[in-house]
Amino acid sequence: MTGTPVPDTALRKDGTCREAADERSLRRGLWSMAFTELWERYSFYGLQGILSFYLLYKVADGGLALDPAVASGIVGAYGGAVYLSQILGSWLGDRLVSPRNMVLYGAVVITAGHVVLAFAPGVTGLAAGLVCIVLGTGALKTNITSIVGFVLDQHPDERYRDAGFTYFYMAINIGAVVGPLTTGLAQNELGFHYGFGLAAIGMAGALVQYLLSMKHLPARAHTVNNPLPAGRRPLAALVAVGFLAVVGGAVGAGLLRAENLSTVVTVAALVAAAVYFLTMTTSKAVSRDERRRVLGYLPLFLASGIYFGFLFQKFTAISILITERIDLHIGGWTFPVAWITTVSPLAAVLITPLIARLWTRLGDRQPGPVTKVAIGLTQIGCAYLFLLVLSEATGNAQIPLFLILVFMAAAGSSEVFVGPIGLSLATRIGPSTFRSQMVGLNFLTLALGSSLAGLLGQLFTAIDNASYFTITAVCGIGIGLALIAARKPLGRLLNAGLES
Repeated sequence: MTGTPVPDTALRKDGTCREAADERSLRRGLWSMAFTELWERYSFYGLQGILSFYLLYKVADGGLALDPAVASGIVGAYGGAVYLSQILGSWLGDRLVSPRNMVLYGAVVITAGHVVLAFAPGVTGLAAGLVCIVLGTGALKTNITSIVGFVLDQHPDERYRDAGFTYFYMAINIGAVVGPLTTGLAQNELGFHYGFGLAAIGMAGALVQYLLSMKHLPARAHTVNNPLPAGRRPLAALVAVGFLAVVGGAVGAGLLRAENLSTVVTVAALVAAAVYFLTMTTSKAVSRDERRRVLGYLPLFLASGIYFGFLFQKFTAISILITERIDLHIGGWTFPVAWITTVSPLAAVLITPLIARLWTRLGDRQPGPVTKVAIGLTQIGCAYLFLLVLSEATGNAQIPLFLILVFMAAAGSSEVFVGPIGLSLATRIGPSTFRSQMVGLNFLTLALGSSLAGLLGQLFTAIDNASYFTITAVCGIGIGLALIAARKPLGRLLNAGLES
């Protein structure tokens, strides 16, 4: 990030202020948060890269030997719950606890969850570890993204937001690449729990990195943006206890089972999103322009949720395809299965600097966020079209490993057009009194996508491959084209009251 010296004060068009900071401070703040997130994502994706196969593999191979449809539902629900929990984390970061402390508490709980997975075998250890990771990630993710937004708010040029968030997203993808590479190798050579142990070490690294950088955070990271009145705190506690009682009762009554977890999480994500949109568009604290921006974000929210549903199938439907139709043997060596899913974020990492430089160079001439998301959806739809052709050409025979890697690269590189754009939009267009919660709403696209991927994985087990890949290809390309057609009216809504 380069540019002219930052003035002591700076105002956006909507009247909100930026803190002043020098260029060196901006870089230090951005990269400190990026490295913290890199290690957190290392642990998260290091676990997720081998989790599906831990559930699918035979007991003799160190797995739990679950039915593919059940395994897909669990993985999808876990991923969805991780992001769904960020609703609570963003609310706490806005109303009760500063973002700075929320990130710290979350990092500690996530570390504990990975340690449990590493040392506690069987379904009990799996459940306890995943619950800790879900809760800890909910506390950490939206609040660290809000802190990055606070850092970038100090720069006078709005065009640096997309570039800054793109580099932050690159750190996420680096962790997503290195995590499964190392945990996958450990699983391949030593066993699943050694892979889980490496994920625990990675999360400990994130915690250490954050502790070292806490004192350099912007002042806004130390404050509660919209404190909850003391008189309403007992009601909040009562609601929390009631929610836990309902969940416990549903589990005890057999209403909440592994088979329907993804459905429950998908419905919960949609309901939560509806509440978010309704709250922000009806609040008296939200201005007319802010309300228009939130409404303009609604189609992008739904499109992004579907996009991530397609992308995250690498952990559900594609993982099942790999176990059934991909020969992993190369001579006398077995290709680590988790490495296949690593190709997806690796492709995103490699293309990110090129795209970030392109956006910066184009400046005001770059495509708008609606067009960028449309490009991502169209590209991933074409990737599934390639998989359809591949499936038809091979019939019931084994699919060559190289070709599935090509699919992963094509699908994964499309993420650079969707993920960082959503992060940037959430911190740019969100109402001033709902900043962290707007980030939480953006992360709900990942909750929706993860749980949708679980449902799609269950569909994959019920129909033939050709029909399945036809559905995904047509939906991806069709939604992308629809967004391109609607880009101008949506762009006007998203820019209401802001500089274009």
